[in-house]
Amino acid sequence: MQPPLGWIGIVRLGLVQTALGAIVVLTTSAINRVMVVELALPALIPGLLVALHHGVQMLRPRWGYGSDVGGRLTPWIIGGMAILGAGGIGAAVSVSWMAAHFAAGIALAIVSFVLVGIGTGAAGTCLLVLLAKRVTSERRPAAATVVWLMMIAGFAITSGTVGHLLDPFSPARLVNVTAAVAALAVLVTIASVWGIEGNEMRPATSPATAGTKPPFAKAVAEVWAEPDARRLTIFVFLSMLAYFSEELVLDPFSGLVFGFTPGQSTKLSSTLHSGVFAGMVALAIAGSSVTARRFISLQTFMRGGCLASSAAFAALIGCALIGPPMPLKPVVFMLGVANGLFSIAAIAWMMTLAGRGRENSEGVRMGIWGAAQGIAAGLGGVAGAGASDLARALLASPGAAYAVVFALQAALFLVAASLAPRQTTLAEPENTPRQPNLVAAE
Repeated sequence: MQPPLGWIGIVRLGLVQTALGAIVVLTTSAINRVMVVELALPALIPGLLVALHHGVQMLRPRWGYGSDVGGRLTPWIIGGMAILGAGGIGAAVSVSWMAAHFAAGIALAIVSFVLVGIGTGAAGTCLLVLLAKRVTSERRPAAATVVWLMMIAGFAITSGTVGHLLDPFSPARLVNVTAAVAALAVLVTIASVWGIEGNEMRPATSPATAGTKPPFAKAVAEVWAEPDARRLTIFVFLSMLAYFSEELVLDPFSGLVFGFTPGQSTKLSSTLHSGVFAGMVALAIAGSSVTARRFISLQTFMRGGCLASSAAFAALIGCALIGPPMPLKPVVFMLGVANGLFSIAAIAWMMTLAGRGRENSEGVRMGIWGAAQGIAAGLGGVAGAGASDLARALLASPGAAYAVVFALQAALFLVAASLAPRQTTLAEPENTPRQPNLVAAE
């Protein structure tokens, strides 16, 4: 059996998330902006394309099932990143086509964003399964934090670097820069995962185990029949639905009710993300503490983070109804902290729960939870913005309208908190085999 991963191994896998984030941010940010500004297209077009990318996440269970059947995760991670890179390049090419051949450009964009969704789902799902298999329980909160922060670093580094490389802008330059980023991302992925999985895993469909793996639909049904897996799926969907609806609501709210300029609204968004970062780090520290693990559970952070998020939205209702005298930035920062706590705790619990239940079904489990997160991400932005538009149309006061929206988001977090799994400590669940106490290795 392979020894558990040390910190160098965890950071190596985090580099895969950095590479993934580098390509995704190009499609959701740079290419989005070019469509709306340089090509003067309706914002609905890139919005629908991004929603398509999230919708494809419904296929995550299928990619996870494929890794379960094959018994290997590395090919799915590398293959998924290659597909993601091809989708990113195709999306850049589609932008250059739209100016001269709009229909052809849109057709290519649709295909490309589908590839982005497939690649993200395949690589991201199997990466989490690999982490779940190779990281010990006491390191999972910190490992989840490291991996997610490295993905955010991929967003930030790529946005800043590509921003300089794209000036002066031309469609050809966009294609060239995207191709370079995609190629580098694939190379980084190959170098990062090479040798980490080891050679012990054997295909689940080898002669010795042939016929033991159920068909895909039955495998999904078996996982869904497990109460813990089903409860976590619903929790992930509801909490992430509320989570992903926040930023699209906060920016216009700050402008309409508090009179923030675009620059001030951007800084408010940064305040939210700073809070998320602080919450993630706090969870990582608590999860790595032997003393804390004896008294505090991942589920406590999941439930507590959702309750704190709901309380922050209750404070935002006061901000919406009273206006500028209220301390908006501290409330948004605390919302971010609460979000960071519950989201990383949920990811760490996924990594723990993935190995429970039927053997060789880790990929299906992680795929189901990833699908719930992806669908929630796609619906969250649409639901948040749509609810804001509807409330503002029905209510004369912008503050009252946003108060209604914040109340709905607070209610979502309360429902999610009530569905958080229950466990006593941050240690492994009872009756779950622990990984051997071996010297950490890469």
